[in-house]
Amino acid sequence: MQRHWRDDLERMIALDLRARGIRDDRLLEAFRAVPRHEFVPYEHRLNAYADAPLPIGNGQTISQPYIVALMTAALAVSKGARVLEIGTGSGYQTAILGELGARVWTIERDASLQCDAKALLHGLGYRNINYRCADGTMGWPEAAPFDHILATGSLPEAPAPLLAQLRDGGSFVGSVGRRTIQEMVRIVYHPQQMTVETLCACRFVPLVGFNGWTH
Repeated sequence: MQRHWRDDLERMIALDLRARGIRDDRLLEAFRAVPRHEFVPYEHRLNAYADAPLPIGNGQTISQPYIVALMTAALAVSKGARVLEIGTGSGYQTAILGELGARVWTIERDASLQCDAKALLHGLGYRNINYRCADGTMGWPEAAPFDHILATGSLPEAPAPLLAQLRDGGSFVGSVGRRTIQEMVRIVYHPQQMTVETLCACRFVPLVGFNGWTH
């Protein structure tokens, strides 16, 4: 990694992650290992390590680093965990999960985004990732149960058919609510009951699909 990218990365980790409460060294090392600028379109690369979302094309964004860290920390991913990611997007969140040693099943409905993300992740050496181009709000039933499900876009609510793809005690992290504003929640799933924790207010691009938004 070139010197200026390394400096930007270390500044991001110090000011936007650690200083804001992300203290898990294993998670911070995952962020240190992933070259975020590679996941950002060329015209936005000067801002790759700024704590802000950036457009990646087709109306989609790469989430700001702090939000990626907050969501990943909420999952508490252990090595070997089975994680379903709804919305591959740029592949940056996918790479963070891969660095943590998770086995990732990632779904993206936009074929061009998925193709680009898959090529980039493969080129960076990630081999613990399974890809599908489909409606992510339907999940990946034949690969279930999962230890964790991470939704990288917003949903009107956490769909019951999606939560049912978690193991007993598994967790879902994603943003749910209105189209204009949502709450990021962590749901611990049990067949007879669930516990819901609100992490913060947020605003994500919508996840369009059968169990998501209509457009």
